[in-house]
Amino acid sequence: MLKFTKMEGIGNDYVYIDNINQTVDNPSELSKKISDRHFGIGSDGLILISRSDVADFKMNIYNPDGSEAEMCGNGIRCVGKFVYDKGLTDKTEVTIETLAGIKTLELTLENGKVSLVKVDMGEPILDADKIPVINYELQRSSEGISFVNTDTDLLIRNKIRKLTCVSMGNPHAICFVDNVNDIDIEKIGSTIENDENFPNRTNVEFIDIVNSKEINMRVWERGAGETLACGTGACASVVASVLNGYTEREVIVNLLGGKLEISYDENDNHVYLKGPARIVYEGEIDLD
Repeated sequence: MLKFTKMEGIGNDYVYIDNINQTVDNPSELSKKISDRHFGIGSDGLILISRSDVADFKMNIYNPDGSEAEMCGNGIRCVGKFVYDKGLTDKTEVTIETLAGIKTLELTLENGKVSLVKVDMGEPILDADKIPVINYELQRSSEGISFVNTDTDLLIRNKIRKLTCVSMGNPHAICFVDNVNDIDIEKIGSTIENDENFPNRTNVEFIDIVNSKEINMRVWERGAGETLACGTGACASVVASVLNGYTEREVIVNLLGGKLEISYDENDNHVYLKGPARIVYEGEIDLD
């Protein structure tokens, strides 16, 4: 029997397993099994929490299709709540090793439990080779920052839209549209995810601008499909919105699962993400 905790960050839900006091032998296969919403626990994937040689803890993220993801902004907030609420640490500033580097979390407590988590997501990656994206054109922001656009031959609301490409340790393609509710996200999202311009596939965000401090977002996640929220996607979308001149640097992102506060700091060039984390329930799963 394997103990697990189901957690969510504005609807982005994962199954979390303490990989310190118990061991998972084949996390890729386990993720496919438990993520199934009909025959498993049901989730956007599996997150393992382990000891780290370079940080306080390490997180590994597995998508419902078994592939491993580099980073998850909503997922890492829940990791912060997990390690504090479970007594694995008494620190309110925690470092987490990920495949996208070491991230620092600031934990906000309420009645001795973590209620909010702020994550330093680091600097956005705008280099096409590191995102990666193959065919592209360079554009310059009003501040002189070079960033990458790539064409899509997909017709969205009778207009050809460019995708702004950003990595937050994992690849994102951001498409600005008139209304996110008018998008056939399954058809368009899956096509862009698997487009040959993205050798590692890509997450896809559809954005409409409410005003200079607020945007609406829907997300098609690589290896998972449409989810209620994506923290790295929200960060990448704010970066893209700033570079294209659509918003200021502090933005509320409205997702299907709730709101995230994103700040793209002009001094250190880091992106900061703030939002809630919640335990849904806990249990045990039989691996036989």
